[in-house]
Amino acid sequence: MSTTRKRVYGYLAEFKSASALYKAAEKVRDAGFKKWDCYSPYPIHGLDGAMGMKRSILPWFVFFGGMTGMATAFTLAYTTQVVIYPTIVQAKPANIFTVPAFFPVMFELTILFSGFTVLFGLLALIQLPRLNHPLFASRQFHRATDDGFFIAIEARDSKFSPNQTRDLLAEIGGDNIELVEEED
Repeated sequence: MSTTRKRVYGYLAEFKSASALYKAAEKVRDAGFKKWDCYSPYPIHGLDGAMGMKRSILPWFVFFGGMTGMATAFTLAYTTQVVIYPTIVQAKPANIFTVPAFFPVMFELTILFSGFTVLFGLLALIQLPRLNHPLFASRQFHRATDDGFFIAIEARDSKFSPNQTRDLLAEIGGDNIELVEEED
């Protein structure tokens, strides 16, 4: 007989409206929490700022992915067309000055590497694929895509305290505060 142990994932609190969620997010941010998120059925303008989120590092990944693609294309084209097998067309030189002929390949590999960097970088940053999330077991979380506004504070946050976190969520206007558990 196997026994499944459950550990606390965190608290989930519902808010009445988008403006209530926005104001609550500011208060959770000011309380010093780092591992928490807001859920709403539609984007709320300015919520990222209210949560204190910084700009993503993904654009830097994409930039360096694109530069890697361009360098790879240049190296490949130069090595094959100038060094290994010089291709002489209409008495034009086979040297570094033939770079304009490499532009189409350099452009294509820049776009290709940038695209792959976006895909895999985003998946890594948002920690996907994840087959199941503890919030899916919540009685009320399914409403986040319909008409619910929620804040989830994770137990792995250094500021998390079972009683104080619940009291904070109640104080800032959270209703239906639910302790969410996940299986070990």
